[in-house]
Amino acid sequence: MTRQKILITGASSGLGAGMARIFASKGCDLALCARRIDRLEELKAELTERNPGINVAIAALDVNDHEQVPKVFAELSDQLGGIDRVIVNAGIGKGAPLGSGKLYANKQTIETNLIAALVQIETAIEMFKKSGGGHLVLVSSVLGNKGVPGIKTAYAASKAGVSSLGESLRAEYPSGPIKITVLEPGYIESEMTARSASTMMMVDNETGTRKMVEAIEREKGRAVVPWWPWAPLVQLLKVLPPRLTKPFA
Repeated sequence: MTRQKILITGASSGLGAGMARIFASKGCDLALCARRIDRLEELKAELTERNPGINVAIAALDVNDHEQVPKVFAELSDQLGGIDRVIVNAGIGKGAPLGSGKLYANKQTIETNLIAALVQIETAIEMFKKSGGGHLVLVSSVLGNKGVPGIKTAYAASKAGVSSLGESLRAEYPSGPIKITVLEPGYIESEMTARSASTMMMVDNETGTRKMVEAIEREKGRAVVPWWPWAPLVQLLKVLPPRLTKPFA
C-alpha cells in the first residue's frame, strides 16, 4: 500500500529530517512538526524547491505538551486533507548514570521518549479509527533490546518501553486497516549521536534514513535498520551478560 500523506514528529533535524527528505523525493505530502519552527521552515523551503509537486505542512510542537499533540495533529491533517501514516520519531538522548544526582536528565528522557510517545500513539490510533485506517510507525532503538550501563541507561529503558507498546499494538491490531511498525535503528548520524561517546558502526544520515524508509514502506511489524550489521548484533546483545554490554552504551 502506498501511503501518500505522512506525519513525522521531531522532524526538524536528524532522523526525522532525513526521512522527510527521502519521502519528499518519492512524491509524498508531509506534515512535519518539532519544537524548532525555524528549522522546519528551512526544511520546508528545501523540500518544496527540490520537489515542487508536493505539499508540506509544518507546525511547532513540543511533544511534552500533551494537550497540544492532538490539536497539532488535527491541524496538520486538515492542511493535507488527511494523514495515512504517523511516524512517532521525536526523542532525546539525555542521561546520566543512575544515582549520580542527575535525575532531571534521566527523567526528561523517559518523559520525552516514552510518555510523550504514548500520547502520540493514542492520538494517531484515534485518528486512524476515524479515518478508517493508517500506518503507525514507532521509532525505537537497538538499545531497546537490553539494559546498558552509564549515560544510556534511561534511554535504553525508554526505548524498551516504546518497543513494548508497539508489540502490544501489534497484538491488538494483528490484521485490518491499522498497521503497526516498530523500527529499531542502530547508530545513524544525527545530532543525538553526534553528542554520544559511541560511534560504533555509525552510518551516515542519508544511508541510515533511506534504510528506515525502505523498512517503513514494507510495513513489517518490526525492523532493525540497517539490517547489517545491526540485526545480528541485536541477537548477540540479547544474550550477552549485563557486564559485557558496555560497548553498546
